Amino acid sequence: MRGSLITLGEAVGVVAATAPGPLAPGAAMRMDFAGAEATVAIGVRRLGHESAWIGSVGDDAVGTMVLDRLRAERVDVSRCRIDPELPSGLMLRERRTADRIRVTYYRRGLAGSRLSAAEIDPEQVAAAGILHLTGITPALSASARDAVHTALDAALGAGVPVSLDVNYRSALWSRSAAAAELSVLVSRADIVFAGLDEAALLVPTASPAAMAEALAAFGPSEVVLKLGAAGALALHGGRQFRQPAVPVTMVDPVGAGDAFVAGYLAGFLDDVSVRQRLRLAATCGAFAVSVQGDWAGLPLRRELDLLAGADIQR
Repeated sequence: MRGSLITLGEAVGVVAATAPGPLAPGAAMRMDFAGAEATVAIGVRRLGHESAWIGSVGDDAVGTMVLDRLRAERVDVSRCRIDPELPSGLMLRERRTADRIRVTYYRRGLAGSRLSAAEIDPEQVAAAGILHLTGITPALSASARDAVHTALDAALGAGVPVSLDVNYRSALWSRSAAAAELSVLVSRADIVFAGLDEAALLVPTASPAAMAEALAAFGPSEVVLKLGAAGALALHGGRQFRQPAVPVTMVDPVGAGDAFVAGYLAGFLDDVSVRQRLRLAATCGAFAVSVQGDWAGLPLRRELDLLAGADIQR
């Protein structure tokens, strides 16, 4: 066992349509919250490892909901900032057709972007088993980018492994700006996750194996490419490992990548093999897509065999 996970980022309230169709007066909606890093923290915690999430939320109903839920999941939020002036961000999730989800964010200049280096405790980072970063956080604001690099410097100075999920968001920054920042982060990370389109920000488009090799040339010891329905590919120690997707009925695809990362990092903290980490990651991704919402379907460790069992548990 390698200890705990620490991560930092933004969490926003989610107003999600519960049925397909255009938004209209009287449409049924469901309230929730979302955040890539918070999802990873919850997923790792449900699998039995301590986790901490650092963020900035408004002193409002959404901020209270986010922190209360994370506390209920036993995620450490002691370093979170509660902004007395700016509201928490929101996401509007419209299920425009049965299989097409359209998302609109209301986040620019709001509480999440106020995350800063002041929230980072180097001693807390140094005590962790792994620091997990994403490409979302440095795109939020200059102060959030400072927080990322402060945490990264603390981790590297203490010998704490660093995980990076590229997680490119085109609404936050341009491809060129993202590539410039992410190339630095990738070169300083130990484990890098990316989808093929995200990897293409940094390396030439080629086969997944070739793109993984090109990303590894930046410096990380492990590269994991998330391939959707085709599963995943990992490169570690010069060896390639492939993992098929776990078959499951999809209900909501949002959050699958973060659930995959949570499973992989839980496996890393378990100190199991790359092949076992990939299997755990794929299982967590399958659980996530079978339930509505980003994080609600994340499994407990005792549930991991559920997808391989009978349809009815007695």
